[in-house]
Amino acid sequence: MKVDFGKTAQDYRQHRAGFPEAFFARAAALGVGLAGQQMLDVGTGTGTLARGFALRGAQVTALDPAAPLLEQARSLDEQAGVQIAYHEGTAEALPFGDESFDVLSAGQCWHWFDRAKAAQEAYRVLRRGGVMAIAHFDWLPLSGNVVEATEQLILQHNPGWQGAGGTGIHATHFADLAQAGFVGLESFSFDVPVSYSHEAWRGRIRASAGVAASLSPAAVAVFDQELAALLARDFHDDPLCIPHRVLMVYARKY
Repeated sequence: MKVDFGKTAQDYRQHRAGFPEAFFARAAALGVGLAGQQMLDVGTGTGTLARGFALRGAQVTALDPAAPLLEQARSLDEQAGVQIAYHEGTAEALPFGDESFDVLSAGQCWHWFDRAKAAQEAYRVLRRGGVMAIAHFDWLPLSGNVVEATEQLILQHNPGWQGAGGTGIHATHFADLAQAGFVGLESFSFDVPVSYSHEAWRGRIRASAGVAASLSPAAVAVFDQELAALLARDFHDDPLCIPHRVLMVYARKY
């Protein structure tokens, strides 16, 4: 399945909920995203993590392969009153020198990389004592909830999609970092509800890998109509309460 999030740029900007404030507070308590830190955010998308850290005083550089997403990120930065240096590129071949950053973050994107190469590159560009932080903010499909029903609908339209049934816990990240030489691996996680109107949930799902990032526009339109009908028929609450899980796996370079 070929995935191009650049095709979802507008919905991605408008409807994908950014990491909650509680995430940034927990990260800061662990030394991630502090004022004055030189940070690199890879797979930045529309800059959710990068902007959050920049608002807290970090000096942030960010990178993504999708130019349309970076355009949206710059626009959102202007509204937020922050400046981030954006680069078009990949996590597997970072266009930066050795030991250039204090912290490297990757939000909601690590699974899209060649993880071994990305971890090696992260180790290379981090300074001694630097922190690598992999973060997720995943919806949770629970029995009978709207997330489960939505995932089943995505699979009907896109059987090649492999994102269904997640738990928000990504155990492989520990091995990825350890094999690249990182030490002191730890993690935290917590759950938080996110409110979506029916319209916003449809936009959030259009912006996912299994829908507009991999289906044709005509197929996306058909899917969206069916999702609207499903919500109207089976999930009357508006807004919807969507359970999410936050996870951060972090380690240091020594």
